[in-house]
Amino acid sequence: MGNIRAATRYATALLGVAVERNELDAVAGDVSFLGELIGKVPDFALFLKSPVVSKERKRKALKEVLAGKTGNTVMAFVLLLAAKDREALLPPIISEFQRLRDLKMGILNVSARAASKFSPDQEKRLIDQLERSTGKKVRLNVGQDRSLVAGFTVKYEDTVWDASVKRQLELLGDRLAGRD
Repeated sequence: MGNIRAATRYATALLGVAVERNELDAVAGDVSFLGELIGKVPDFALFLKSPVVSKERKRKALKEVLAGKTGNTVMAFVLLLAAKDREALLPPIISEFQRLRDLKMGILNVSARAASKFSPDQEKRLIDQLERSTGKKVRLNVGQDRSLVAGFTVKYEDTVWDASVKRQLELLGDRLAGRD
């Protein structure tokens, strides 16, 4: 719980600095790069968490790895985390920063699953409908789930739309069994 709080505080601070310096897009890009680096290079993620590596050695290695790949704001931020022994918090800080940025920008992350692949027209119509109903810009993540039989589900925040045949069959089964 404490790490989540700390990650939220650091992410909020980084977002505030990025907005103040009018660097939100650049910082968001750098933060995404860091997230990809941590996700694609397991040794880098282990390095961040390692208590064996000294602060100075981590600082030097981070400077070398990030030089020319991130801007000054993110570089200074990562070095600050290393100086405070908080570099292991980078993954949750990155997630929280992206969530807060999306919130600030009015972007709603939506997950949709369908029994068969959506056509581009279906995706566009779904995005348009979601944007009209939520009043936000929608970032849609589409996946396939054959267990739905037919239809689709949509999830965002604490809302679920279930227009799947699987769910309709479950409801019908409940009604027939008298479990309304």
